[in-house]
Amino acid sequence: MRFKVHLEKDEDGMWVATVPALPGCISQGRTPAEARKNIREAISLHVSSLAEDGIPIRRRRGVIETVVAVRA
Repeated sequence: MRFKVHLEKDEDGMWVATVPALPGCISQGRTPAEARKNIREAISLHVSSLAEDGIPIRRRRGVIETVVAVRA
């Protein structure tokens, strides 16, 4: 499975990783690479927990993800 992950540097300098398709699946790291490594583990645990509870992973309806470029 592949999931989109958002990485954002917080006010303390840590990189916070979130998974829009899995609400509540969050991790962090000192570097982007560490945050990606940690979120892989968090995703695996999150998906396993959903499977154990019989909760399907669903795509959100009515959501389109896109990128828009603007000139500043």
